[in-house]
Amino acid sequence: MSEAVTPPPIGIGTKIAYGIGAAAYGVKDAGFGYFLLFFYTYVMGLEPGLVGLIIFLALVLDAFSDPIVGYMSDNWRSKWGRRHPFMYAAAIPVAVSFFLIWNPPDMSDGALLVYVLVLAVLIRTFITFFETPSSALLPELSQDYYERTSLQAYRLYFGWTGGSMMSIMMFGWLLKPNAEYAIGMLNRDAYAMYGIISSLLIFASIMISAVGTHSRIPYLREPPVKRKLSLGTLFKEIFETLAEKSFFAIFVATLFGAIASGLYGALSFQMLRYFWEFNEGQIFIWTVTVLLSALGALIIAPMMTRWLGKKRAVMALGVVAFSVAPAPAILRLFNLMPVNGDPILFPLVLTINTIDLGMIIALQAVLYSMIADLVEQSELKTGRRSEGVFYAAVTFTRKSNNGLGLFVAGIVLSIANFPDKAVPGQVPESALWTLGAGFGFLLLLLWGLMMAAISFYKIDRTGHEDNLRKLAQKQSVPS
Repeated sequence: MSEAVTPPPIGIGTKIAYGIGAAAYGVKDAGFGYFLLFFYTYVMGLEPGLVGLIIFLALVLDAFSDPIVGYMSDNWRSKWGRRHPFMYAAAIPVAVSFFLIWNPPDMSDGALLVYVLVLAVLIRTFITFFETPSSALLPELSQDYYERTSLQAYRLYFGWTGGSMMSIMMFGWLLKPNAEYAIGMLNRDAYAMYGIISSLLIFASIMISAVGTHSRIPYLREPPVKRKLSLGTLFKEIFETLAEKSFFAIFVATLFGAIASGLYGALSFQMLRYFWEFNEGQIFIWTVTVLLSALGALIIAPMMTRWLGKKRAVMALGVVAFSVAPAPAILRLFNLMPVNGDPILFPLVLTINTIDLGMIIALQAVLYSMIADLVEQSELKTGRRSEGVFYAAVTFTRKSNNGLGLFVAGIVLSIANFPDKAVPGQVPESALWTLGAGFGFLLLLLWGLMMAAISFYKIDRTGHEDNLRKLAQKQSVPS
């Protein structure tokens, strides 16, 4: 943002447009997290451990694109500023590649694995070109400690809503049983149609966000003075930026949290359909209530930030939410939950999940807004605005939920020897016990490690405002 120009207040329209952009990532994330492993395992017939490994390899191959894209967007010079050229350019490639992964041609298992690997890498790379610059807009749109949480809450609201709406469409329409498919989740044509609709939604959300925030370009930070950069300088400055201790705490925390989210999402179908034996109608209701959780988080996140500050809000939300989330599965292992088919079971588990998920989404909103407060501290130390580099690292950890999370989920299913095309009520008890144990205890471990990492974050409101004051003093000194 140029020092000579005072930006107008951020209106609700800009907040909504900014938030809608996250729907693109939400649709992609939900597709990869909830449907991809199931589709390529139970519909296309690949071994789950191999599918999980392939998606993990895609994550490794993609790891280098995130910081490079972030660094590029920090240093890009154009009449549209640093971020928007990348956002506009990503729309078509993301949509096309996402369509293709749900519409694979008929080929051998080996060729199909390569197909998944290539497209998973392409989708991750293309979504980075939108998600990282778009996320990096947040610290530029507002310097206010509380408004940053509000902006991030809108972003997560639309991200979760976008993914949830596609899941609602799948369970409420596309995956419903019919004469050809008694188990609707095995309908290959449904996934093909899902690819078409979700790709259109991804394209629309990216364009709405880019166009809707375009008017803020004159008030964003100007690109740095053009300079020659070598590859060595690029990585030197990236590592210098990410060396901030509080950022490392956030990075590790989001990495463990992303793996947990990936594991949760990848095993959700098996848990709902086979572990709890909920029917399609109940799963549809389950999916719809995610919208209530996201709406609750939109209210809870700013409220908790004003009440406790960001770090304390995250710790309070996490201790409660991460203790409750895996509890039903763990209690079932020890026969401390109602039996499957009991009328109280579904409303009990549903209520727990709806409230708990709202707290988890609120936690994410506060946590990601904490990254914005690192930007000014880093600028004081390095003299550079590096929003893109910070959020690129976070984009990488979020993508880990589809890589490491699916990889771990694939291992759990392989160890459980979970049967192909299983029929609810006919899965061996040993397989169900291993599934529940892997789901419940691994979530507790991963979320516990996440909370331990967050405890090392240091910046509070006073520190943030002090950083802003020091930067203002430096900018007022004639060069």
